[in-house]
Amino acid sequence: MKRVVYMGTPHYAKEILQTLIDDEQIEIPLVITQPDRKAGRRGGLKPPAVKVLALDYDLEILQPEKLSDEGIYEAIVDAEPDYIVVAAFGQLLPKNLLDIAPCINLHASLLPQYRGASPVQQSLLNADRFTGVTAMLMEEGLDSGPILGYRYFKIPDTMILSELMNRLSSDACALTTEIIHKFETIEPITQIRAEATHCKKIKKLDGKVSFDNALKLYDKYRAFEGWPGIFVENGTKIFDVELLESSGGNRAGEILAIDEQTISVSCGVGSIRIGKLQPPSKKAMDAKSYCVGRGLKVGHSLF
Repeated sequence: MKRVVYMGTPHYAKEILQTLIDDEQIEIPLVITQPDRKAGRRGGLKPPAVKVLALDYDLEILQPEKLSDEGIYEAIVDAEPDYIVVAAFGQLLPKNLLDIAPCINLHASLLPQYRGASPVQQSLLNADRFTGVTAMLMEEGLDSGPILGYRYFKIPDTMILSELMNRLSSDACALTTEIIHKFETIEPITQIRAEATHCKKIKKLDGKVSFDNALKLYDKYRAFEGWPGIFVENGTKIFDVELLESSGGNRAGEILAIDEQTISVSCGVGSIRIGKLQPPSKKAMDAKSYCVGRGLKVGHSLF
């Protein structure tokens, strides 16, 4: 049996934990995840996805604000792990934890590309042709440790964030158990520092869009699906976007067609189809209803 202390927080990490639980050759003496956080309009505490799953299997759980909190180091040592597996945990591991056992991180990019907090979104924003998951032996730097293995694939042109995360989660699950069972025979590959790129944490304001370029707007829609979403200067949110043309010059924001529920809108370069719009403090509605309610017709500016 391989003893694994697991550290992770969101749905992506939950799926990997489930795979470890299902593996009959792996035992999980301890799960570490982020504290419950306020969520929703009422501000009630919501547990991380990893905690919810760990509770279902009666696994021991710790939720420190910081890994340097009193008792965390001792708890991990007492768990006697062969490995510490980390997936989207949300904190860097201090050196004293890295020294307890080999620490394996499942990072959702093809390292050294997109080290940092938002690799999946960044891949969509840049319209990358390929992405994947990297298993990495952790060190003190940010996503800079030696590479243990990859899974990669071609990104479909219409794939949005949730779909990409599902594919990455599936590949990360398979890669995790493969690395654990073959760890002793793997020769880690040092990352080439000169090829490294970094990505920042996503902020709400990143979702603001203009109609200058249809392809860039569409890539933002793909990358920011769910949160923060995309919206224009006046706060109106845009949903269900389809890229119609990525070239050609048009008048930015002009309504080109109004269909049964959707509308087609020109950009400075290219054009898009919009399925739904949501004005500030109001419910989302189909794009045609939005236009009808405001007296907007073909040839008018949408905003």
